[in-house]
Amino acid sequence: MELISEKTIGSAKIRLVKGDITDRQVDAIVNAANSHLQHGGGVAAAIVKKGGAVIQQESDRAGYTPVGTAAVTQAGKLPCKAVIHAVGPQMGEGNEDEKLKNAVVNSIKAAAERGFTSISMPAISSGIFGFPKDRCAQVLVGQSRRYLEENPSSSVKIIEFCIFDDATLEYFKREFGKLT
Repeated sequence: MELISEKTIGSAKIRLVKGDITDRQVDAIVNAANSHLQHGGGVAAAIVKKGGAVIQQESDRAGYTPVGTAAVTQAGKLPCKAVIHAVGPQMGEGNEDEKLKNAVVNSIKAAAERGFTSISMPAISSGIFGFPKDRCAQVLVGQSRRYLEENPSSSVKIIEFCIFDDATLEYFKREFGKLT
């Protein structure tokens, strides 16, 4: 894991790291999920592979989860306490920016509802769902900052973006450069 940037927002921090989200020692990691919570590819497949079948089994019990919402499962063998499955939009389905904003905020709220203090998320929807990486970084960083500013008493004190690839990381670095 490589710490790229960290910014303070009130009594909380927004952090950018490069690495594998399945290795993050935070209270919860976010999975970029589909509405059926079938974790067959990308970040989702890596999470289930490392965390174990219990994550898919609990996802199967949770069932259909609408775009813009999040479901929570245990973390299995992962070093975190829980996995928050954020259902981001696929490009072309309409109103994608708003749906991604909702997925981010609902993920943070799910962490806060459980009293978690730290959450790590990938670039939701920017992989096989085709959401533009620059807009993804803008939405994720912007909504996280807004949540922390509007909810200073939230238990969530660290919102981290864990990015694996260099191209996506560059867009997140730009957004972090805009934070004051």
